[in-house]
Amino acid sequence: MKYLPLIWAGLWRKRVRTVLTMLSVAVAFVLFGVMHGVTAGIDQIINQMSDSRLRIQSRVNITEALPIAHLGRIENVPGVLGVGYYNFVGAYYQEPRNQISAGAMDMSRQTALFPEIKVPDGALDAMARTRDGALIGADLAKERGWKVGDRIPLRSSIWMRKDGAQDWTFEILGIYSWADGRVPSNEFWINYQYFDEERTFGNGTVTIYFARINDPAHSAQIAEQIDGLFANSANETQTQNERDWLRGRIAQIGNMAFFVNAIIGAVMFTLLFLTGNTMMQSVRERIPELAVLKTYGFSSSAVVLLVLGEALLLCGVAAGIGLGLARLAQPSIFRAIGAGGLALPWSVIGTGLGVAAVVAIISALPPAWRTQRISIVDALAGR
Repeated sequence: MKYLPLIWAGLWRKRVRTVLTMLSVAVAFVLFGVMHGVTAGIDQIINQMSDSRLRIQSRVNITEALPIAHLGRIENVPGVLGVGYYNFVGAYYQEPRNQISAGAMDMSRQTALFPEIKVPDGALDAMARTRDGALIGADLAKERGWKVGDRIPLRSSIWMRKDGAQDWTFEILGIYSWADGRVPSNEFWINYQYFDEERTFGNGTVTIYFARINDPAHSAQIAEQIDGLFANSANETQTQNERDWLRGRIAQIGNMAFFVNAIIGAVMFTLLFLTGNTMMQSVRERIPELAVLKTYGFSSSAVVLLVLGEALLLCGVAAGIGLGLARLAQPSIFRAIGAGGLALPWSVIGTGLGVAAVVAIISALPPAWRTQRISIVDALAGR
């Protein structure tokens, strides 16, 4: 620590160059934090999924509806403790760009299957009494400024009403959230019976079923039994536990880890040349000064450590700023993609600081090697 003022002074010898280099490093680590934060956040969401719940959708694809008549047959499968269902409602508020993630379901079944959902006292009873009632997520309520008692008109580009009205108007009866606060609470939930009676087509169908099972170890066997019930029928099913189902949905996008690592790798490779060039220039300009330090008794190893310390301080401070900005931005980014307000994991920050240290050491090695070969006489003579 006693050499820190000397390292700091050397770092700010050329202020403009140092500032521009730090900005480049900070931007690179903002990108590092955001991109790795997204993949780490997705992993967090997957790990939070229950292994005691199954999701049953059409074998064709998730947009193909399943008959509500499947409900009773799924409930009778050995090992199944309860079944719920969900019908996707493609809705928007006022304008098509204001998309709302809405779903129709049986609320009592849904909350029984998902005990981690926190619903205000009396809200479920109110939903049972109010056909056009709705429960909304805390994130959605905060985003839109909606509150209990508001009547919200939604429109859908998919579902039309039998009476010809364009608006589906719902009264907000409660605001739900998830117990750990990490799972997004940004949906608009309505009563399935009301929705099914009012829509012009698709009556008696649902988008997906949820099944709670008694033993996660037997999830594969139970899934096979459920799919076997509807094999060779017009509505074959595909059953997976929640984690595998979500992994499959993400895999449809592509190999996100590969893309992220490829982009970050290219950025870090470029950053290595940038920081290396900065350190080479800094040391080249200070050869006589470093020679003077040796005349004062600094060993070659001490001078090398000063160069390494300068690179570590440059990259460490800039990377810390970049990762800090990424952590501040991460909750908003997750909310924007509909994944709740997850924070940047500390593991990503730790990895980022480790990468910054590696970049600093590698970029400092060439100039450090040069300081080892300094001839005091030649350096002071300007040769």
